[in-house]
Amino acid sequence: MSNPTSFGDTAADGSVLSIQDGRLLRNGRPHQILAGAIHYFRVHPDQWEDRIARLAAMGVNTLDTYVAWNFHQPHQDVAPSFEGWRDLARFITLAGEAGLDVIVRPGPYICAEWDNAGFPIWATSTPGVALRSSDPGFTAPIEPWFDALIPVLAPLQASQGGPIVAVQVENEYGSYGDDKDYLRWNRSALTERGITELLFTADGGNDYFLDGGELEDTWATATLGSRGDEAIEVWKRRRPQEPFFNVEFWNGWFDHWTETHHTRTALDASTEVRKMLDLGGSVCLYMAHGGTNFGLTSGSNHDKTIQPTVTSYDSDAPIAEDGTLTEKFHAMREAFFAASGRELTAVPAHLAAPVRALGAQTLAATPGAGLLDLVRAAAPVSSVRPLSFEELGLDRGLVHYTANAILPNAEATIRIRGLHDRAYVWVDGVLAGVLDDATGVDGVKVPGHGVSVRLEILVENQGRINYGPLFGQGKGILDGVLINQRYVFHWEQRRVELELPVEELLAATAQAPAGGWHQAQNDAAGSGFAHAELTVQEPADTYLALPGFGKGFVWINGFLLGRYWEVGPQITLYVPAPLLREGANTITVLELEHRGSTLELRELPELGAPAHHVESLP
Repeated sequence: MSNPTSFGDTAADGSVLSIQDGRLLRNGRPHQILAGAIHYFRVHPDQWEDRIARLAAMGVNTLDTYVAWNFHQPHQDVAPSFEGWRDLARFITLAGEAGLDVIVRPGPYICAEWDNAGFPIWATSTPGVALRSSDPGFTAPIEPWFDALIPVLAPLQASQGGPIVAVQVENEYGSYGDDKDYLRWNRSALTERGITELLFTADGGNDYFLDGGELEDTWATATLGSRGDEAIEVWKRRRPQEPFFNVEFWNGWFDHWTETHHTRTALDASTEVRKMLDLGGSVCLYMAHGGTNFGLTSGSNHDKTIQPTVTSYDSDAPIAEDGTLTEKFHAMREAFFAASGRELTAVPAHLAAPVRALGAQTLAATPGAGLLDLVRAAAPVSSVRPLSFEELGLDRGLVHYTANAILPNAEATIRIRGLHDRAYVWVDGVLAGVLDDATGVDGVKVPGHGVSVRLEILVENQGRINYGPLFGQGKGILDGVLINQRYVFHWEQRRVELELPVEELLAATAQAPAGGWHQAQNDAAGSGFAHAELTVQEPADTYLALPGFGKGFVWINGFLLGRYWEVGPQITLYVPAPLLREGANTITVLELEHRGSTLELRELPELGAPAHHVESLP
């Protein structure tokens, strides 16, 4: 590779940031980036200004954000939206008005523990296409997306009076592939459409990741949570004419369902930041404010089995999910003020004050229609073998599979090959068991029948994989269903689109067909809808717990708040004040396993018992 002595020269190309002889300059003067990440798509737009103000109060000079393509364009036949919650230009402008520079990371691959790493499914589900490569089948759908996105970003560049000072090329590519032609294509796709600010790549902090992800003549930055001094030595050897920038310093960590709640002490995280800053590096906190994976937007990892990410993206960040300024906020603030040579002043009183929340209360949960009433109501799609979510054109939610199957006289095992992710299995209306991608091939045992039975399988997509070689993997039943070793053929599939207006979902339960179905088990303690009413004098934040409920989804005034699951670690769901209104508010729950009888509003968040996992941050 080449080691340029300078690039991003302000005089040459109009960029505000430049690199000359190993130094980072801003408008020709030495500069150190002190940054924090906030994702507009994880924060209610009515709270953008508040969260940006809290970030600025921490002493940073730069805000960093990804751009999630599937947030703007979930459907291929509908143009990308940049309005309302998707008004990216407004978010960036608010950061600029707060005195901050902005770094934009448009991907389109963003990882971010976000569903499908930011890609809409129609861009990753074409058979035979090599994802994240120069395969034209992969790059072709990105072209029109960038045609829509870059004209939003280009006028907001610093050279044109806006706050954007740098733009990332792809994201952590060195942990996935080695197609440098693809990286060059990504870089050209940005510059050809009008990006003139400093470009950079981002990869893990050692030789292995740089081997796959670095580009000549493009600033190489790092992503890591510890051993920053060791990474700086790697950069001195590999990229000696470039300043070190840890564009993702993992000062906290995200959580998976069924696992523990990750935290990191303020002292440990801030000590690592000070070390990198004292060595002349730049740092961006990932996350400075994590926010929430509202709706069905949380992604998944995979390590022998699916690892779905929880609804909260608090990430033990300095600015908590509800905006609370934590001990880590103050420790980072001291480090940033010291690095910039500023005297530490008091945090503005309106930001330092405790976040206002509703008082604790218990709400009665009234049972509604049963789960099978909902999933049986959609129009069926027939096929010989089971169809995947992608073949059905469904991104997120549930698919209900039905078929007639002959069970032998003796005990039999129902197996699912290629299950992604979690399946509820009924035989003649009786729940036979629950399977996931690890136990699907083991199956569930059922008594001998010796006759044809009605087999129903409800598959939940728990979040598309956002990192690693299984990125782009499909959902649903990808192979088939077996009775012992014999395949079951001739299926009907019904799409359950949980992102439809909740009123449509509730109305559908009254349309469930009666003929040919065995009676669903719709007792109050079983699966299905539940409803509660909350009266509010003045909207404020609150934290919703669902004691006695098992696993499912919850809506606030028709807004899909997110997933819950009794296995934890997350116990409460954050309900931001803008989702509530004065007077009556409706809470709707769809339970997949067992309904409780009450809902609780708590005064503080409960994300799980703290477990320090500093060693898990590479």
